[in-house]
Amino acid sequence: MSDQVISIIALVLIFALATFSAVHLGVLAIVAAFIVGSTVANESSDDIFSGFPGDLFVVLVGVTLLFGIAKSNGTVDWLVNAAVKAVRGRIALIPWVMFLVTAVLTAVGAVTPAAVGIVAPIGLGFAVAYGISPVLMGLFIANGASAGGFSPIGVFGSITNNVVERNDLPGSPATLFTASFLFNVGLCVIIFLLFGGRQLLGRIATSGGKDADDGATAPASLRLDLPRALTLLGLLSLVAGALFFDLDVGLMALTISVVLTLVAPTSAKGAVDKCAWSTVLLVCGIVTYVSQMERLGTIDWLGERVASIDAPLLGALLICLIGAVVSAFASTTGMLGALIPLAVPFLLTGQVGAVGLITALAISASIVDASPFSTSGALVTANTPPDQRDLVFRRLMAWGLGIAVVGPLVTWCLFVVPGSL
Repeated sequence: MSDQVISIIALVLIFALATFSAVHLGVLAIVAAFIVGSTVANESSDDIFSGFPGDLFVVLVGVTLLFGIAKSNGTVDWLVNAAVKAVRGRIALIPWVMFLVTAVLTAVGAVTPAAVGIVAPIGLGFAVAYGISPVLMGLFIANGASAGGFSPIGVFGSITNNVVERNDLPGSPATLFTASFLFNVGLCVIIFLLFGGRQLLGRIATSGGKDADDGATAPASLRLDLPRALTLLGLLSLVAGALFFDLDVGLMALTISVVLTLVAPTSAKGAVDKCAWSTVLLVCGIVTYVSQMERLGTIDWLGERVASIDAPLLGALLICLIGAVVSAFASTTGMLGALIPLAVPFLLTGQVGAVGLITALAISASIVDASPFSTSGALVTANTPPDQRDLVFRRLMAWGLGIAVVGPLVTWCLFVVPGSL
């Protein structure tokens, strides 16, 4: 058995063990790099550590630290409250507000589980209060996280763009973000029509949300004090620096975090503990192992097999389907770090447009996050009232499995096929 096949088998085992056991995916990936490197590749510790993505580590830590400060000092709560007040009681707009709030959170650097974990309790509370389907609300929140996640400073976007840059592929961060956002908006229009959205049109919330079954009310007003105002200014500066001045996102986020902590140390207390260390370990572990696969020649070997398919468009579709199905049961961040490098040799043939395929693959792997086997779907299910939890679980499972098949077909038609004509 060749070294390349062994490394692929190890990658499959990593995802399988992480799915069906409590072992962390990132830890498994690093352990696999150690075992494969020591027994198959004859690599030293320095060789193994050479694949650790230090630049990506700084990006993930920086943006999640800044988001932790924004959560600690109440900036996130202020944004949610302001967004809900903006709809002036129009119940049909509340799911869209939750979509936009979640998208903004992930767009400025919140990891998807953190954003969904914050918004899901609020959104599903509104669903109970105003008679909105929890399935509709949950899907809007999960899709909002995916819509914003591919911004140039979002976690999904940072991972994808970093992998593209590392492999010298043509990329377009703006195209990736715009396509993902619009695709998720379109998906939510369909969800709105399928899961009772039309019945919400024209309904106005009563004062204080008293039409709720449990008397739940909207969040109380929050004051935009100095720490929150400075945090908002910092977030805007981060976006401007990344988009217009090509400054490093991770280093900028760390700098803004330090300034905010110095100005208002009390409001930033405990922010470091709120960093998404689990996601940081996951992504860095996967990238470390994929880097080892690259050194072994596995990426080139596998890419050559895919490229040898007489129908390049079929190969592109298969890559998108694999990404969607596996991501529905595993980590989207892990899949983005693993699948794009596997597609590199296939893309280098020039028979399929790189930007189109990467966009299709990224969207396909992320829109299945509402599956109850994925983190976002699990958070939605957990925050659903107990008497509706089984129903929501079944609906999200059916939706997740269905979109894992339909999503890649649609994205393939929209982004891959036109680029190959």
